[in-house]
Amino acid sequence: MEGSTTSSELPPGFRFHPTDEELIVYYLCNQATSKPCPASIIPEVDLYKFDPWELPDKTEFGENEWYFFSPRDRKYPNGVRPNRATVSGYWKATGTDKAIYSGSKNVGVKKSLVFYKGRPPKGAKTDWIMHEYRLAESK
Repeated sequence: MEGSTTSSELPPGFRFHPTDEELIVYYLCNQATSKPCPASIIPEVDLYKFDPWELPDKTEFGENEWYFFSPRDRKYPNGVRPNRATVSGYWKATGTDKAIYSGSKNVGVKKSLVFYKGRPPKGAKTDWIMHEYRLAESK
């Protein structure tokens, strides 16, 4: 992350705890439109090339929570279904998608995923949870 703001350059006591709305409006929208984010502290990582326990090493921030921008891989070349398989397991969507609003405008969607070790349908559920955010107007 050369040339970006890192933990050593931030003030003592800095904590990154953005709301869902802030993540969508100030970070994800800017990243999607190639505009600068308020702080360059969210690295871009292809999440599905790594198992969840490897991800903390990919960022300088967070003790129990980490934030990443990640490309969305497709399961099939002409389909819209995402491929969420990793080296030793897969991320499975759970619950219902939550709409994220800024004022009265729907700006994004939050999806919860749980990591399963192994291959479907015989994967073993783990304690790893991920929240995936996407813009409302994106597929």
